[in-house]
Amino acid sequence: MSTTRDWSAFLLPVAALAVAAPPTYAMSYLSVAQAQAALFPSAKVFAEASLKFDDAQKDRIKAASGLRQRWDAQKVWRAERDGQLQGWFIVDDVIGKHDFITYAVAISPDGRVLGVEVMEYRETHGGQVREASWRKHLVGKTLSDPFKLDEDVPNITGATLSCRNVMDGVKRLLAIHKLFLAKA
Repeated sequence: MSTTRDWSAFLLPVAALAVAAPPTYAMSYLSVAQAQAALFPSAKVFAEASLKFDDAQKDRIKAASGLRQRWDAQKVWRAERDGQLQGWFIVDDVIGKHDFITYAVAISPDGRVLGVEVMEYRETHGGQVREASWRKHLVGKTLSDPFKLDEDVPNITGATLSCRNVMDGVKRLLAIHKLFLAKA
């Protein structure tokens, strides 16, 4: 009789934790090479040009975009064809509601968004940010454009945090382009 009670004392808290913890899902949609090909189909070379930031540079990014640069390093590739710059391919992570969204942005040499691809989505809800019909609202944006959720970029019900954070991430990457890549 005490054996049954001992097991139930152990199993009930474990069962409660299992029920309380939300399930997480991780979906990988594109590798770096696949996202590069999707965003720069005519590029022949992707030269790694990753950036490292000190605190002063991160402060400059925040001043230019209004958004904090969380990472000390940013994954960047220079997309080229026949020795000519086609643009910049940047991979970034933003938080969705609980987990990270890994996405890539193609930026033209003059600082316009050419495209956005969601590479990995780890949330249980809000995956609609992967849909081309939503991502197209970011194409053509520059750092000087408004980035207003539900005004120039539509919100997706049930995916507000994913929409806002991807949109803000794109704006931050445009600031990085202006500050560190536009002259490169």
